[in-house]
Amino acid sequence: MITPHTDPAADLDAERLPASVGPGDSGVPAYRLPPEIVPIHYRLVLTPDLGSATFSGEVDIDIDVTEAVGSLTLNAAELDIPVAALSTEDDGSPRTPVSIAFDEAEERVTLTFSQPLPTGPATLHLEFSGVLNDKLHGFYRSTFTDEAGTEHVIATTQMEATDARRAFPCWDEPDRKATFDITLVVGEGLAAYSNGPAVEDTPEPGGGRRVRFGPTMKMSTYLVAFVVGPLEATEPVDVDGVPLRIVHAPGKAGLTPFALEVGAHALRFFTEYFALPYPADKLDLVAIPDFAFGAMENLGCVTFRESVLLVDPAQASRTELERVADVVCHEIAHMWFGDLVTMKWWNGIWLNEAFATFMEVLAVDAFRPEWHRWVSFGVEREAAMAVDGLHATRPVEFPVGRPEEAQGMFDVLTYQKGGSVLRMLEQFLGPDVFRDGIRSSLTTHSHANTETTDLWDALEAASGRPVRNIMTTWIDQGGYPLVRVGEDGSLTQVPFSYRDPAGGAIGTAWKVPVLTRSLRSDDTLPESLLLDGADGSPAGTAADRLVNAGGSGFYRVAYPAAFVEQLASSIGTLAPLERYNLVSDTWAAALSGQGPLGDLLRIARALVTSGEGDPSVWSVVLGAIGLWDRVIPDGDRSVLATAIRSLLGPLAVALGWDPRREDTERTPMLRASVLRTLGTVGADSDVRSEAARRFALAEDGTVPLQADTAAAVLDIVAAAGGRVEFDAYLARYRSPATPQEENRYLYALASFDDPELAHRAFDLALHEVRTQNAPFVLQSLVANRRTGPAVWQWITDDWDDVVERFPANIVPRMLDGVRTLCNPPSLADEVIAFVEGHPLPSGGRTVEQILERLAVNVAFGQREGGGLADLLREQLGTGTG
Repeated sequence: MITPHTDPAADLDAERLPASVGPGDSGVPAYRLPPEIVPIHYRLVLTPDLGSATFSGEVDIDIDVTEAVGSLTLNAAELDIPVAALSTEDDGSPRTPVSIAFDEAEERVTLTFSQPLPTGPATLHLEFSGVLNDKLHGFYRSTFTDEAGTEHVIATTQMEATDARRAFPCWDEPDRKATFDITLVVGEGLAAYSNGPAVEDTPEPGGGRRVRFGPTMKMSTYLVAFVVGPLEATEPVDVDGVPLRIVHAPGKAGLTPFALEVGAHALRFFTEYFALPYPADKLDLVAIPDFAFGAMENLGCVTFRESVLLVDPAQASRTELERVADVVCHEIAHMWFGDLVTMKWWNGIWLNEAFATFMEVLAVDAFRPEWHRWVSFGVEREAAMAVDGLHATRPVEFPVGRPEEAQGMFDVLTYQKGGSVLRMLEQFLGPDVFRDGIRSSLTTHSHANTETTDLWDALEAASGRPVRNIMTTWIDQGGYPLVRVGEDGSLTQVPFSYRDPAGGAIGTAWKVPVLTRSLRSDDTLPESLLLDGADGSPAGTAADRLVNAGGSGFYRVAYPAAFVEQLASSIGTLAPLERYNLVSDTWAAALSGQGPLGDLLRIARALVTSGEGDPSVWSVVLGAIGLWDRVIPDGDRSVLATAIRSLLGPLAVALGWDPRREDTERTPMLRASVLRTLGTVGADSDVRSEAARRFALAEDGTVPLQADTAAAVLDIVAAAGGRVEFDAYLARYRSPATPQEENRYLYALASFDDPELAHRAFDLALHEVRTQNAPFVLQSLVANRRTGPAVWQWITDDWDDVVERFPANIVPRMLDGVRTLCNPPSLADEVIAFVEGHPLPSGGRTVEQILERLAVNVAFGQREGGGLADLLREQLGTGTG
């Protein structure tokens, strides 16, 4: 979720030093709780006061004292604990500690007793209080405004990674699993939800209700959840004995059926795939108005941003529906892999998230096969490769000492790279063999904690392949290989890097599971080989064969020039993901200076000739155009616009603006992206006129915007729009029909080219927009070619206020927009100097990667920008523009 400010390599060295050992050199690292106390069961009672934004509570924790010690230490942060007592079987009365000492830096509290505690079972009683914070972590407050304009408050939780300690004192480490009985004391008219089903609901003498929930299975503290507020729940859907509900703000019940359908599918799909029953008694999917992440896999009580749970299929784009399906399936997959079986320590969190990413795509592909979800996942994989080809990349798994260091794993390398290498392994071993290994691992380790190697060993046993040796090369070092195909078909590998030579955290050699196939239509079955050319010597052969058959490999491929021409001329015979890889590998070569940019233009022409209709394949070309728009000299900008119209104009005419009978499920995504590029960078007057006409009709209530092209229309209108259009967008943002419409109009506010309007959007982000969204508005504003430099100056002027206002884990995401500030290079130099001179408290590695991507873009512009217009004229026949 958020990135550590320390270097993982440095962490490894520090972990080996005596300084990392706790008091007395006991062998326990200072960041770990002492092992002598084992939590068994929590009986937790919480009373939130939504009006005062505070809460009080008490907890009785059954523990096992394994050694006679004079004190016990557990986690607590931002809590007052005025009362503590310990009862044992031998005591006539509870023991009270002689001192309660807080360590704010370590987020701990130590209770010291006058006599050593006897070994055996005991019960620790604590009373505590805290504040419902506004930082979207721990036990925090969220708000929503109803249709009458009245604001309502919700108390909700986000415990991962180490914020349960902000809600109640606990042993807040993933391998300190326990069971939980949770009771919430709530005001009149408020609903309450937690991990278990409500088993008792009784009135309180002074008003309000006491809601007791059934006990949970043995689980980690980061999975505990409670939600209190004026919320409603759908009637439960019985999914083979599991009650499934959606919890939402009043008035949004009509936005729940799609997620219920996806949720029911996911429960059945994973129960069958894992060959294990769902591990909880019920499943509530809870929509939270203010939520820092996409969703959180709390056992039985999964919390979501509203926009990735509540959706009206009639008003949502295909992309928006896919996003909801993805997130719902991802979180439900966690009920088994993450909740039932959990990593021992935070270094293993990558596998939780990578595996859930893999399973999400697998489940959605089964839910809607016509969406071709593994093809669109290629775009996500490419996002990971864009980071993993940097010197500032990192290993997928690295040693984690202090828990906050694990925050560096919540990024594209964990989710997308991790999910991609699992897919590569699945395709190499075979889907059935892979599934059998997963089933074995989950069954063996149910209700327990594991290391990454436990999974590799299970897959190795199921397949007979050296899985541990293969996967170690992908997980324990950063980067990925470029597989070179020789004239004789020999295969060799070298590290791929956007900056020559490869260095930093990029590894040196991989055991590459390679699938190849013939290009002959009568011989398409893939053959597998394991490329292990650690010394760079040839290994394997692929004469006249397509390498990375099926497209699931996490590596790039470089063919001899003649074979590239052959592939380009027969590109229509390749599968969509194979075509995607050919285009993305060609663009990566050009961006890194390892191949001519003209190759990409030749392939783009081949896509037009072959009638390419896959939006993922085209997304590579459209993304490249976005960078060209940054680096081309202003005097040549008309040449670029003309080239875009020449390349995309006929495709746009063929696609039209409205759905056609011959459309596939993926056509709407292509239509939107092509029209957006034509109407913005291409400055196509016909496209702009039609977008303006459709927007006007929508504004006067005549014809609503078609969902799949709505966001594109808004961006096109904004590109030439002014104050009237901005005010219309703002009004629709403030009174949206759906969460998706709210996001469309919000982020479109960043697309206006007028500096005055950009400043209004900047002020809105700082003072009105929810803190979960505002950093992404600023990111988009910075990425606006015309107003981005000015917005960046405003951000730097208000830097301290900006950093203070937003949750620390999201601020690095705001900076992602600066990688587009590559022209002139002097601007990039100023950005780098400022960011390096103002380090963030977290997210250091992510920021390093953003700045390196900025440097890569600068280098590309210096290398290609001056000659880009001539190349476009030569390759696309655009004349003088």
